Amino acid sequence: MALALRLSRGGRKGRPFYRIVVADKRSPRDGRYIEKLGTYNPLLENDNDNRVNLVEDRIKYWLSQGAQPSERVAIFLGKAGLIDMPEQSNRPNKSAPSEKTKMKVADKEEKRKAAEDAAKEAEEAAKAAAAEAAAAPAEEPAAEEKPAE
Repeated sequence: MALALRLSRGGRKGRPFYRIVVADKRSPRDGRYIEKLGTYNPLLENDNDNRVNLVEDRIKYWLSQGAQPSERVAIFLGKAGLIDMPEQSNRPNKSAPSEKTKMKVADKEEKRKAAEDAAKEAEEAAKAAAAEAAAAPAEEPAAEEKPAE
């Protein structure tokens, strides 16, 4: 029989609470298990001692019997020093933006650059006009003579 050390979810909707159990790999996640080996409460802060509780001697026994820990349970066991810390895989594709989002961001960037270029050109044109106005001598309008009465 293939054994697994894994999490079994409990708690109500929006308030998860997990048991760390040893179960047959073929049984459902929240279904029948062989033995409860600890608890995990993700709602507590990371530094709280009650976040993860483990029954270390029973975990060592089941590991010696060939039980394979799930990825999350292996991290708990590695932090507790029961096994070597597993290599944590990075899944960048899961959180990467979609192609449509990438296109929208690229379009916004192009529009922003075009607006900056237009603003620079307008500023340069205004400076050039101001320089031409300053360089040209100021012509005073001719005074209009009043007709003689």
